Amino acid sequence: MHATALLHAFVRHRWLEAIRSEVILHWKFNRYDIAATFIPGLLFVLAAWHSHEPDWNALSGWLLRGSLYFWLYCSVFCISNQLAGEEEDRINKPDRPLPAGLTTRSGAWARWFIVMGLFALLGWCLGVLEWTLLWQAVLVLHNQGRWSRHYATKNLVMVFGAIAQLAAAWQMVRPITPIAWDWILVLSLPLLTHVSLQDLRDVAGDRAVGRRTLPIIFGEGPSRLFLAGAFALLPLATHFVLLAPPGARLDVVALDLLLAALCLVIAGRILWLRYPAADHKTYMLYNYWYCFTLAAAIVAL
Repeated sequence: MHATALLHAFVRHRWLEAIRSEVILHWKFNRYDIAATFIPGLLFVLAAWHSHEPDWNALSGWLLRGSLYFWLYCSVFCISNQLAGEEEDRINKPDRPLPAGLTTRSGAWARWFIVMGLFALLGWCLGVLEWTLLWQAVLVLHNQGRWSRHYATKNLVMVFGAIAQLAAAWQMVRPITPIAWDWILVLSLPLLTHVSLQDLRDVAGDRAVGRRTLPIIFGEGPSRLFLAGAFALLPLATHFVLLAPPGARLDVVALDLLLAALCLVIAGRILWLRYPAADHKTYMLYNYWYCFTLAAAIVAL
């Protein structure tokens, strides 16, 4: 009996260790993109829940379902993206799992197929399968289809990716309303231009693999002027389409001013802080703006 108990304890320990290692590995795959995928999706789930007679007893269930869905939303993209971009990650992000040797390419492919299947199954269970399939098509075009190699196609697929993200977040809770579509489109369509901000930080790696990003095609100076202007104008869209309709409530006005100030800070950093580490922080501020705007939806809707 003693030997059997030791064997069972050993097997349990091995399983627990394997699960722990897998969780850590997935965290390392996903950690750079959580602010652009997991958190925004969960915030818009909360906005949908809060928009009409919120049921507090159901909140924990929606948070759990949203967390599972958007962790998989993040995972399917990150693993696919890193399989397609291992060469440039050795230059730009050498701590990612593939260049760091934490897993093999065959191991990453196996994990990607598994999470793609789980993601589709969960999307079907939550009634958002069309948005799940849209995101899967988008990420395959972006990564394996190499649409990420030109800024125009890269930005276009990210617009559809954001629509898939936000539409799924809302629809898993309640049917999408015209007001919800206003929020979805105002937050998604600017990606056609504004998301090129991320390319300012990765010029060396992008040039090494032949990627045609906005700063590589048009030059860094003109690209910075264009992006700074685009961010300076963005508060007009969020004010007139999203935050003016609820009326001049103190909480909404405060959020409106906060979002405008953040856009102006981003515009200023684009013009005056011109080195990769600063550009990375500026891009992260854009992710935070995206999250803050979705948090404002919880208040305004």
